[in-house]
Amino acid sequence: HKYDAMLVVDNTFTPLIFSPMQEGADVVIHSATKFLSGASDVIAGVICCSKSFIEELMDLHLGSLMLLGPTMDPIVAFRLSLRLPHLAARMKEHSSRALFMATKLQEFGQDVVYPGLPEHPDHALFNRIRNKEYGFGGLFTIDMKTSERADRLMNLLQNEQQFGYIAVSLGYFDTLMSCPGASTSSEMSEEAQDRAGISPGLVRFSIGITGSIEERWNQMKQAIEQC
Repeated sequence: HKYDAMLVVDNTFTPLIFSPMQEGADVVIHSATKFLSGASDVIAGVICCSKSFIEELMDLHLGSLMLLGPTMDPIVAFRLSLRLPHLAARMKEHSSRALFMATKLQEFGQDVVYPGLPEHPDHALFNRIRNKEYGFGGLFTIDMKTSERADRLMNLLQNEQQFGYIAVSLGYFDTLMSCPGASTSSEMSEEAQDRAGISPGLVRFSIGITGSIEERWNQMKQAIEQC
């Protein structure tokens, strides 16, 4: 704002977890494909901002907007409208399960990154600005040290334990897991990945809300013990 620039925040982890505009953001965007939908069966996005900025975005003289239109597919919009009423219940469960799993993994000796853990460098900051009722979100990472161990863990969890699915998305009602260094961040150089904290064995989990959490923890523990 000091330099007359707009602050844009990607809040795909949902406004229930964090409300950027309360902290001064000008524009907030969401991938509604993720948690807002919760079923990984639609492609949709949302832009939240002032009426004047929306009107600028709706200028039909712009190329892609002129060709594709500025509105969401009505069937997708209808599906989302049916899922938003239970978003709050889903997010509470995603967050609760992620905190449980991250805590158990840390106690089990794993290197875990999750903002709900007091050891996270930004735990105090996030705890201050988050919406307390909905927890710290449904994603965490663990470091298996090597890409081979990371791949083995994910394959055991998917194919033997039925813990979840190997996929680069997030926010599904079942658990999704991926190795960022070999997928979403694979275009980055090794040096850039290292600076970003993306190790070869880093595994990202988007924790689902199916099955009992005790059962899911036992599946995770057994898979790690086999790696």
